[in-house]
Amino acid sequence: MHELSLIASVFDILEEKTREHGASRVTAVVLRVGRMSGVVPDLLESAFETYKNGTLAEGARLTIEVVPVKLRCPDCGGTSVREDTDFSCTACGSRRIEIVEGREIVVEKIELETDGA
Repeated sequence: MHELSLIASVFDILEEKTREHGASRVTAVVLRVGRMSGVVPDLLESAFETYKNGTLAEGARLTIEVVPVKLRCPDCGGTSVREDTDFSCTACGSRRIEIVEGREIVVEKIELETDGA
């Protein structure tokens, strides 16, 4: 399950940002996960729930935003969002497309709390 190793990397980021901002804990995390990233959102959420126990994010809530596949066509310059596996341009039909979104895994937002705040 590579979702657990991804969450371990997310927690490295959380610890770094918590130190950087002088915070005492993490209250919320938003991850953007591309539909083609190879990550299963439910498994990622389960890994987060397991991993957070006993950490600075113990009470944190996780929100996962699934990013659809966005294509750009170098032939006509058109862009489209695809939910299916037909990776052709919706404007001109070209199969020469570039994937511009949908493969990423990004820590989009972290909410931190300091003692007394």
